[in-house]
Amino acid sequence: MIRLGTMTSVCPDWSIEQIIDGMQRHGFEGLEPRAGWGHASGFELDMPAGDRDAARAKFEDAGLKICCVATGAKFAAEDPDALNQSVAEADAAIDLATDLGAPVIRTFGGKRGGGEVFWMVNRTAEAYKRVMDHAAQRGVIVMMETHDDWCVSAQVRAVVEKVNHPNLGVLWDMMHTQRHMEKTEETMQTIGHLTRHLHAHDGRYDEENGRIATVGLGDGDLDHTTPLKLLNEAGFDGFFSVEVIHKPGSEHDAEGTLKSYGDGFRKIVESF
Repeated sequence: MIRLGTMTSVCPDWSIEQIIDGMQRHGFEGLEPRAGWGHASGFELDMPAGDRDAARAKFEDAGLKICCVATGAKFAAEDPDALNQSVAEADAAIDLATDLGAPVIRTFGGKRGGGEVFWMVNRTAEAYKRVMDHAAQRGVIVMMETHDDWCVSAQVRAVVEKVNHPNLGVLWDMMHTQRHMEKTEETMQTIGHLTRHLHAHDGRYDEENGRIATVGLGDGDLDHTTPLKLLNEAGFDGFFSVEVIHKPGSEHDAEGTLKSYGDGFRKIVESF
């Protein structure tokens, strides 16, 4: 069953209570805190134990779930110090996820350097192996996202297969695989069986600057219906989490974003 979630980056200035109210208004079931960005909800890697317990209880009492902890950890880092920092960040996120009842954490590959992809995959896989024992002990799945230098799903799959551990999976960001011209059926065949979580942000190609601008779900050039339908048919049991990034203190419409993506998600699901 595919359920609707949101990252705290949609509503960075909201308290936990405000987030719960907003999620309930717009039919969201899961929250994905983005640690390290100073969001008002207070979900950080050094969050005190009592605050972790209290936050988890508030969500459970509301019939909601903390579905993922998002980090900025990058496992393809060539610099040993940078990699050590990412490993430590992931380990701390694993502990936070356990305390909050979240089954998965998000990580990146990041910049992978030069040379043959074969060596980049091997190096990145060896880095992920460093957190697998801790993830297994705590019962958390670490996910590598289709993002940055790792938008091509075959290369992400290669890392996961090289690690060959049940506690490493994939976060499928549908925007990035499509930006790299992958057909949804191709991506599904490549990483569908490894996917544990989804990121949602529709986009429209902007001819003026050559980039892609985030828009409401269903208002852009990206196809979310086909991948969600294929995943639903395959029995995917996870969250479709809205990743629209608003900076704390900036002018933004958190309420409107939740409404747009909530309405868009239900329209897609009802079409199956």
